[in-house]
Amino acid sequence: MKKKSRKIVSKKPAKRPVKKIAKATKASGKKPVKRTAQAATGRKKFLIQVREQLLDTKTHLLNGIDSELRAEREGNKDEGMDTYDLASEERDREINFILSDRERVKLQQIDDALERIEESTYGVCESCGLEIAEERLSAMPFTRLCRDCQQELERESRSQRSYDDERNTYRKLGSTDADDEGG
Repeated sequence: MKKKSRKIVSKKPAKRPVKKIAKATKASGKKPVKRTAQAATGRKKFLIQVREQLLDTKTHLLNGIDSELRAEREGNKDEGMDTYDLASEERDREINFILSDRERVKLQQIDDALERIEESTYGVCESCGLEIAEERLSAMPFTRLCRDCQQELERESRSQRSYDDERNTYRKLGSTDADDEGG
């Protein structure tokens, strides 16, 4: 009798998505980077530095948000303001809301990057599967795409934007003509 072997499925993903990288490199024509033991050690040190940098940035952002909230609560105690003061106060509140919304997005990006570090998928392009250069990760620690894929995404975005602008221009021209005829 043959014994059937059971595969044990781990909840944690593999340390490096090797198959994904191999498939992506075949499709893109790019060669995957072979790592030496020394390069792997350097990459680990780099990831530790990036993790510390992300945690510091997160702490700094949270402290800034907390101090802004405290200042806003203390600022709301002033009564007896005239119309101009109230309008200025409202404008400041709107600007702070926009800034805090950006900060929330940045915090989410930091959390996502920290999660990718824990899952050992940090520094791998989500589009092509190749490693993202350390220089790019140093400049933009929460990036998900390598330089080439980011440029392609931006090109597509610009192309889509110009297409949408053209469509809107033609719509405006068409609606103007229709409005003149009906009036």
